[in-house]
Amino acid sequence: MSTLAASTPRGTPPAATRGGERSLAWLGLPALIFFIAFAVIPLVGVLALSFTTWDQVGVIQPSGLTSWRAVLTDPGLPHALWVTFLVVAVSWAVQTPMSLLLGVFLAGVQRYRAVLAVLYFIPLLLSSAAIAVAYKALLDPNFGLGAGLGLDLLRQDWLGEGHLAFSVVIFVVSWQYIPFHSLIYQGGVRQIPRSMFEAAQLDGAGRVRTFFSITLPQLKYTIITSSTLMVVGSLTFFDLIFVLTAGGPGDATRVLALDMYKRGFQANLMGPASAIAVILVLVGLALALLLRRLGGGNDGASQMDGI
Repeated sequence: MSTLAASTPRGTPPAATRGGERSLAWLGLPALIFFIAFAVIPLVGVLALSFTTWDQVGVIQPSGLTSWRAVLTDPGLPHALWVTFLVVAVSWAVQTPMSLLLGVFLAGVQRYRAVLAVLYFIPLLLSSAAIAVAYKALLDPNFGLGAGLGLDLLRQDWLGEGHLAFSVVIFVVSWQYIPFHSLIYQGGVRQIPRSMFEAAQLDGAGRVRTFFSITLPQLKYTIITSSTLMVVGSLTFFDLIFVLTAGGPGDATRVLALDMYKRGFQANLMGPASAIAVILVLVGLALALLLRRLGGGNDGASQMDGI
């Protein structure tokens, strides 16, 4: 027995454990196949299409960097990029605190909170296009909610002025997606050991101190996960903005995703549209990696290395 132990290098897992890991690795094969089929292959196709000229009807013609040159030299690209980042930043700043507070509130055991959780979840079940149509009708200055109730505050030209239209987009987006992130935070709060809250009560900590000293630090990785989904999702807002403002007034709400659609399916310029799609993927990947870095994504690996 001692001879076997001496011949086995220190830290090497047993053969049975290695065999179990190999068998479990096969369980991830279906997910890998789906990821390659529906993510990697389309992405490679879009990247290849960005180096071509195609109007969706004729033959695809290789054109080198023509499409990229047209996109990168377009004076409207910096503005669309700026609006996209602005939507990402402002929607994150609005949704995160609201979702966090609602999630902590809904994590309680009272029955009425479960009923409210169901009501809060309703906006997420609705179509973005239907929501945009409804808000567009409600905010109409002549026939909308303000005119019906006689409220001058609501009778402004909400979708006809740049700053007001941008604010409406942020409000509608937040109204629809705050319930989803609230559910994420609700689940995160319920994973915190109750003993930590009980210890805080014994120490005389109030609700505010308990929130900032226990709840918020314990939700660090939940915040990173929610923020990643929020930021990457904000880059692809299209249908709601397209129906609500169509990128207007002027180009006040023209984000990259909408610009991609207009180039590809209205102007039939699939090469430049594919180039914008690649830019969106690169920006989303960079932001996701940045959030992972800010959240200490390598902490687990460094701890394992120390062991």
